[in-house]
Amino acid sequence: MDGLTIVMLVAWLILLGVFAGVALLLAMAGVYGMMSYVVARRTRELGIRVALGGTPARTMWMVLGQGMSLIGIGAAVGLAVALGVTRLLRGLLYGVSPLDAATWLAVTMGLAAVAAVAMLLPARRAALVDPVVAIRDE
Repeated sequence: MDGLTIVMLVAWLILLGVFAGVALLLAMAGVYGMMSYVVARRTRELGIRVALGGTPARTMWMVLGQGMSLIGIGAAVGLAVALGVTRLLRGLLYGVSPLDAATWLAVTMGLAAVAAVAMLLPARRAALVDPVVAIRDE
């Protein structure tokens, strides 16, 4: 390989990394926005739960658990679709098996971790709901 080819390859890899980073940030913003909307819609219910004796930690874990169950369903559907698409992309892969279990697991767990981080702020906001304000608010 000559120097120009290596420079072009590095430029393509940097561009690919930038686009992947932007896609990850957009996904994170989408999960955050959706969870914020859900928590805002359920503020009254969460306030009643806290007023009846629910702890903030339990409320936070409830919101995180419900969000992660949705992430799990999305991951399962995404994996099924991605496994179906691998037949189309088999010719583009060089030196890597399209069914590499370690890669599939790493990507799935990485995306689930990013989604969990995106859900932390709305879940914390749900845990800090003041019951008096939530019940009085209409």
